[in-house]
Amino acid sequence: MKKYGVNELRQMFLDFMESKGHLVMKSFSLVPQGDKSVLLINAGMTPLKPYFTGAEIPPRKRVSTCQKCIRTGDIENVGKTARHGTFFEMLGNFSFGDYFKREALHWSWEFLTEVVGLDPDRLYPSVYLEDDEAFEIWNKEIGIPAERIFRFGKEDNFWEHGAGPCGPCSEIYYDRGEKYGCGKPGCTVGCDCDRYMEVWNDVFTQFENDGNGNYTELTQKNIDTGMGLERLAVAVQDVDSIFDVDTICALRNLVCEIAGKEYGKTYLDDVSIRLITDHIRSATFMISDGIMPTNEGRGYVLRRLIRRAARHGRLLGIEGTFLAKLSAEVIRGSKDGYPELEEKKEFIFKVITNEENQFNKTIDQGLRILAEMEEKMKEDGVKTLSGENVFKLYDTYGFPVDLTKEILEEKGYDVDEEGFHAAMEEQRQKAREAREVTNYMGADATVYDEIDVTVTTEFMGYDHLTYDSKVSVLTTEKEIVTSLMEGQRGTVFVEQTPFYATMGGQEGDRGVIETANGRFVVEDTIKLRGGKFGHVGYMESGMISAGETVTLKVDVKGRKDTEKNHSATHLLQKALKTVLGSHVEQKGSLVTPDRLRFDFAHFQAMTEEELAKVEDLVNEQIQAGLDVRTDIMNIEEAKKSGAMALFGEKYSEKVRVVSMGDFSRELCGGTHVDNTGSIMLFKIVSESGIAAGVRRIEALTGNGVLEYYKKQEAALHAAAKALKANPSEILDKIAHLQGEVKSLQSENESLKSKLAQGALGDVMNQVTEVKGVKVLAAKVEGVDMNGLRDLGDQLKEKLGEGVVVLVAVNAGKVNLLAMVTDAAQKAGAHAGNLIKAVAAIVGGGGGGRPNMAQAGGKNPEKAQEAVDAVAGILEGQLK
Repeated sequence: MKKYGVNELRQMFLDFMESKGHLVMKSFSLVPQGDKSVLLINAGMTPLKPYFTGAEIPPRKRVSTCQKCIRTGDIENVGKTARHGTFFEMLGNFSFGDYFKREALHWSWEFLTEVVGLDPDRLYPSVYLEDDEAFEIWNKEIGIPAERIFRFGKEDNFWEHGAGPCGPCSEIYYDRGEKYGCGKPGCTVGCDCDRYMEVWNDVFTQFENDGNGNYTELTQKNIDTGMGLERLAVAVQDVDSIFDVDTICALRNLVCEIAGKEYGKTYLDDVSIRLITDHIRSATFMISDGIMPTNEGRGYVLRRLIRRAARHGRLLGIEGTFLAKLSAEVIRGSKDGYPELEEKKEFIFKVITNEENQFNKTIDQGLRILAEMEEKMKEDGVKTLSGENVFKLYDTYGFPVDLTKEILEEKGYDVDEEGFHAAMEEQRQKAREAREVTNYMGADATVYDEIDVTVTTEFMGYDHLTYDSKVSVLTTEKEIVTSLMEGQRGTVFVEQTPFYATMGGQEGDRGVIETANGRFVVEDTIKLRGGKFGHVGYMESGMISAGETVTLKVDVKGRKDTEKNHSATHLLQKALKTVLGSHVEQKGSLVTPDRLRFDFAHFQAMTEEELAKVEDLVNEQIQAGLDVRTDIMNIEEAKKSGAMALFGEKYSEKVRVVSMGDFSRELCGGTHVDNTGSIMLFKIVSESGIAAGVRRIEALTGNGVLEYYKKQEAALHAAAKALKANPSEILDKIAHLQGEVKSLQSENESLKSKLAQGALGDVMNQVTEVKGVKVLAAKVEGVDMNGLRDLGDQLKEKLGEGVVVLVAVNAGKVNLLAMVTDAAQKAGAHAGNLIKAVAAIVGGGGGGRPNMAQAGGKNPEKAQEAVDAVAGILEGQLK
């Protein structure tokens, strides 16, 4: 049997399914679209749910994909065994009410035995206990002896996920031979050892579960089959595990090379090597779909994967950043199947290295915090780090429990793992409660789910702003209706519309729909599954009925202003790439009639000079009056023409490419100006960070810029009036006032210092000694914190070596200060601990460093009591 590589097997499967009439679709993004039930796509069928439930009409009744997937349920075991991984590719063929069991099983067998060349005598099918139909097909039609077909129960061979479509399944196991087995007598299919490996799973979706275990037969029966590509490669290449198949093995070997380690020598090194190999695959693919490291949701999954890999790099003795080098190998091995990896590689490397650097800083910070926790445990005579602190290190500093455990074990401490898991569970519970309740589709259930799936809308708004069309469906906020009356809110669906629905960052159009005897005000236009455009608003007068022909009129000024802002975002994106570098990628945008917002990947705040360059470049293109052209072409032609595509976006075969002269070319379904000159002007009003590695620019165009300058001018005149000066004299006037303020502040500080000394009088005669350390504790009236610090410095100088504690009563509150010299610290005095105890007497709190600390309190009547307590508190500290 030929040992095909991973990339060959992927292509062989897709070609085979195409020959059986399947439409081969590209892998969907790892980011679920309109599905809140999962954070990341975890199976080949997940992105196809709408086709299985009939919520959307599939492009063809037979579809085949190789879907990138991530599952993190077993993340703690990744590396510890050679079985577990987080990223995998799932080969799948799907039938939406077309073929069923017979074809599915025959093709599984044909592909595995005739195309790939696996030995038929080493393949063992399994079926669900009660599924006689599948048993008959394997036995009578394909010719597998009955004793080689295994019947398993619900646990193994029935696929269901709560309420919704479900059904039995049939799996195919491959006998890898005795060398992979456990050697026990009776070892066969279903044994936990690695000899019999499941390579294919055919799911027959034939029932509907109502959620209470009641099953009804589905009228549209579906086929959902899945096969892990890496698993198939393990069988075909006859290797030990997924870490030994060609592409993953090349990556594993590079990890070993960078770390200067040999795989298979020591268990702990192997754990780290496997973990890094797996996690960098996941991270590379996630970033290529636009996911950024953050502290929640899928961004947190990514952050955790990168940080775990970086931490295991440290365990292997790798110094500095190294993950981008590994990511380059992931891209080299997988770009055949996923060209987007190559297209986005600069960006991927930048995100990974940035996160790695952040982690290196965080881990050092975390080590310091852990050292403080150790110190506290030593003081308290405790040998176990609390679960709360273990969780804090994990949650805030990305310290896995095993890292905390490892560091502490060396010093004779252990950790409260139970307490840690309780804190984890509490956080999970909060996350679960925050999750939205969704239907089987993983989307919020709305009245729109009830609309016939064949209803769709044709968009006419590229060429028309007014259009006559027929009403196909009307709904209120709760139900489908035949008419809407005056005062009622609802949604109007028509066959053809000039209204643009919110998509790609462009806000939906507003306007009116006029009927023979009524007027509906459109406040928003939304896009729903199956290409339906919903015109959301209220009936201003008269009524509207399903089936009648209406006139749809878009608010022209709003649309034109939106177009100026939308076209400006295209110029802005190109300008940012030109000024900042090719790693800049769009992360989101919002285009309304009033303004534009553009989010992009970049790793530090832009300088004033960079902002000015970008703004000038955009204005140059506006002044150049570039023609804006839209071409319709297929996706491959579009990419070859250099058009920029959006991350994680699923494009149909035919796409719109919007070009602005030779300056900008992007895939975009939005509406635009005909010539950049129409934009008139462009002005950036703010640039800020909104997430790790994501910046946001807000800007204005056209009349919005003129309005902005009018407001600036009005503010300037108001400021001049307040300063009793002409606008041209404002700067001189401000400089003069600043000088005056500085001189008054200096005079004020000097008077305050004299007053403080006067209020305190000569206190050096109040110096006492505690265990040989000089102590000066005194009360003072009407001094603020700054004055108190100055006073403390003076007294410390006079004292030479020792402890100074001052308690000031000021405006009904208490300020406290403690200063400890080096010699007093050596004797055991600690300013932070001392002030904490003294502040408690005046009903306050605070703390600080060993040499200086400050605090506040709210009981001035206890100020003298606090002063009197200093000597006793200090005595307890001194050795």
